[in-house]
Amino acid sequence: MIRQLCSSAQDSNSETARTLGRTTVWLLSPLLLASILPRAAAQNLMQGVSSHGAIQLLASDSAILEIEDVKKDLPCTATQVKPVLGFDLRFHTGYDIVLPLREISGAGDQLTILLKVTSDDAKDSPVYFSQHYTVPDIEEDAKGDAFLQGGFDLGEGSYHVSFMMRDRMERVCSQNWDLSATLPPKDQGIRTAIAPKAIEASEREFFRDEPPVTRISPEEPFKVKILLNFSPQRSAAAAMQPIDTSALVSILRNISREPKIHRFSLVAFNMNDQKVVYRQDDSDKIDFPELGKALSKLKLGIVDYNKLVDKHSETDFLAKLLQDELGTHDSDAVIFAGPKVMLDEPLPADSFKEIAASPFPVFYMNYILTPAQTPWRDSIGTVVKRMRGFEYTISRPRDLWNAWTDIMGRLAKMKLVATASTSTK
Repeated sequence: MIRQLCSSAQDSNSETARTLGRTTVWLLSPLLLASILPRAAAQNLMQGVSSHGAIQLLASDSAILEIEDVKKDLPCTATQVKPVLGFDLRFHTGYDIVLPLREISGAGDQLTILLKVTSDDAKDSPVYFSQHYTVPDIEEDAKGDAFLQGGFDLGEGSYHVSFMMRDRMERVCSQNWDLSATLPPKDQGIRTAIAPKAIEASEREFFRDEPPVTRISPEEPFKVKILLNFSPQRSAAAAMQPIDTSALVSILRNISREPKIHRFSLVAFNMNDQKVVYRQDDSDKIDFPELGKALSKLKLGIVDYNKLVDKHSETDFLAKLLQDELGTHDSDAVIFAGPKVMLDEPLPADSFKEIAASPFPVFYMNYILTPAQTPWRDSIGTVVKRMRGFEYTISRPRDLWNAWTDIMGRLAKMKLVATASTSTK
């Protein structure tokens, strides 16, 4: 989000972008900086902090973090980002740093950031985070500010944070603040993915491998087929926004962690490219690293000319996908997931006439951040409705939790009815 906002302003404001470690430093006018900072924090874009476990602190650093004396030798401003529950059901928090470029100008400075995070219920067991940045050469008369961000994850609870940053000349900027990560009353039923009072490094890799899941072993375990539309909410977008990727991968991980499901089939497709990007058939787990590799090859925002001039290409692609994937499988349920697919023309009724009467249940986890902007049913939703399936709007983390709870409840009930019916014959 920051990169996009700044890029659009560069031509008219003659701004310059520099890279500082994994954090982008923008030479911004004060007016532009003020307009970007609140939006960046609201998007929860926190990068650049890693956990090193039991790190060795310098005596001077340890004293600063313990005494919590506010220092401004290095005139930075660190603003806390309030904990926000993500689609991955983890509380994300962190900080935004603003530092005048003139303070780090010259032939390459070194910045070290240290955090001490302590749970109010475990004050003798703080967790430390550290990050080191190598600053590129910056002109002595550089104007504007460097904008850095960092973050970590929390479980429910109350915490205290001690923050410090020092440069090569041992100048220090230090602050401290309190945090509280709590679920609102209507979300109390949600089981978060991180334990209460826990403090962990933020996950940087969307498609990391999933830890083993202890599966429940009923007489007839569940098998599901997932059709994932891995596409941005805006079909013409040239890239996936991090929040969109996080939401779609979180939906998939939520399904993969269900202990009652033993077999998975996954078909990831992209409506922009009009092709199946990744396929995994009848496996005991979802291979997230391989899915990530396949999706990394997508070239969003680029449409094949032949498909562009063919007004029926999108409709034909989706119709064939439904026929191929819903007509041949032995799963207990089919689950669609992804943003809305708004086609210029409706799917022909003949394309799913036969599968509409199929006995397996169909579910649609429709991801859309602002449902009020597109309140009408999309093409996949229309198919799911004709198949007497169930559609869920996923716009917040609790929507994902509630949808999955309902889906598993319906699956369990349908399985019980089917088993009872078979035993009476």
